[in-house]
Amino acid sequence: MDGQAASRSHTGTKPPQRLFIPGPTDVLPEVLEAQVAPMIGHRTPEFEALFARCEARLRRIFETEQRVFILASSGSGLQEAAIRNGVGGRVLNFVNGAFSQRWHQVSVGCGKEAIRVDLPWCTAVKPEQVAQALEEALADGPVDAITVVHNETSTGVISPVEAIVQAVRALSPETLVLVDAVSSFGGTRIPFDAWDLDVCLTSSQKAMAVPPGLAFAAVSDRAMARAERVQGRGWYFDFLLLERYRQRNTTPATPALSLMRALSQQLDHIFQEGLDNRYARHRRLAERSQAWALSRGLGLMAEEGYRSPTVTTVENTLGLDIGHMNRFLQERGMQVANGYGPYRGKAFRIGHMGEVLDQDLERLLDALDEYLQQHGEVRS
Repeated sequence: MDGQAASRSHTGTKPPQRLFIPGPTDVLPEVLEAQVAPMIGHRTPEFEALFARCEARLRRIFETEQRVFILASSGSGLQEAAIRNGVGGRVLNFVNGAFSQRWHQVSVGCGKEAIRVDLPWCTAVKPEQVAQALEEALADGPVDAITVVHNETSTGVISPVEAIVQAVRALSPETLVLVDAVSSFGGTRIPFDAWDLDVCLTSSQKAMAVPPGLAFAAVSDRAMARAERVQGRGWYFDFLLLERYRQRNTTPATPALSLMRALSQQLDHIFQEGLDNRYARHRRLAERSQAWALSRGLGLMAEEGYRSPTVTTVENTLGLDIGHMNRFLQERGMQVANGYGPYRGKAFRIGHMGEVLDQDLERLLDALDEYLQQHGEVRS
């Protein structure tokens, strides 16, 4: 099935897209409905079958033969899990946006020796920058891990994780590479085993288009071996405990049963569309959004060559009142996101992830064009 055909395949049941924000994303009606089934015991064969089915298919999306943990958590919770399990000594946090900055805050909050490496926002983390910072840090002793955000939701920048891993392995094979893929997983290919990642974490409510509340992490054997040597892993996020229960297709604590059912339903849909088709659709929507912005005299915050396939951060070069613009859109049943943190009012973000189809995006862009024609003089 080609990309356009894939887009048409569920237009009969999919309502018009409302949320063009970087998550939460709109959820298909049948996925929402999966949550209303009666409760079951979580220590039952029925739940174990549900868990096994979800984990196996998540491993297919992560492209890993290793393991995927499924937790009732946000993606930020799994940032903490990665730090608690993977870092006993020092960690390098590469900060090029708001969510990579959060990972540094998590590292400090967990009491780790966190070395912050600041890079210009709106630019990608480059392998040569990682190599330089790591080499300097290694002069003072081992570095347990580095952290990097694959797709920085605040700026719309995607970093070349495969090349970053290669740079780390060349200098320090035992240094773990911990990757936040919260806003990219499910929207672009992330071959965990082929890239030799150690932890790759994500959450349910972005490109996966499942209601918020679940988080997933692919975890390598190397990371599991490290966790055995790290003290203070806690209990809820202890990889060793999670692994013992995963091997029995269950979880240590009560799982989010309704969300697991929604996940299973959405995974059916994802594989019906096809992963290659899904990734191609996200690329196509990103290219269309970027071309639209540039053709209207707006800018793009992310540096060229490193622009996200799931969220486009548009520079507000026209000085628009973004709140006013969003009220205009909301009257038409749509919403975009203001700029994040320091970019509030200076940018707006178009989320084209999850179940956004070509016709959905065109509807949004038509409305934005209408706004520019009628209210282009409204300035912040």
